[in-house]
Amino acid sequence: MSVRIEAISIEVPEGCNVIIGITHFIKSVEDIYEAVKSSTPDVEFAVGFCEASGPCLVRVEGNSEDLKRKVAEQALKLGVGHSFIVYLRKAYPINVLNELKRVPEVCSILCATANPVQVVVAETEQGRAILGVVDGFKSKGIETDQDRESRKALLRRIGYKL
Repeated sequence: MSVRIEAISIEVPEGCNVIIGITHFIKSVEDIYEAVKSSTPDVEFAVGFCEASGPCLVRVEGNSEDLKRKVAEQALKLGVGHSFIVYLRKAYPINVLNELKRVPEVCSILCATANPVQVVVAETEQGRAILGVVDGFKSKGIETDQDRESRKALLRRIGYKL
């Protein structure tokens, strides 16, 4: 048996965040939709779910037609059974992650980011599996006191700390 390993770049639309994870059941796409929508009422989003059996289709839900088209394209490119991709606009992952983690079918969240993302995939004769996710870039150093103050100021400016 042979295994091919590939890094697949997942496009993150301008102004969006992406969440990538693993789930286990066809109803996941609807349950993820409900979890995201109930977390943040003004969110614009789309969910792409890759079936792992039967017709092996990419299932798509969302409330934004442009994000639905994009997430469908990216999920098909990924092509890993039982994986899902969520695009968020007008919300951050921190607004929806707890609800996503409560979805009974969700097995794991691999990343939640606005950074460039590459998914490391193994492919065999049977199918594909996610080995890991490259989220953003390699660390360049250790923060200084000035960097720490800038981080704290940013969190307060965007309303995540008092």
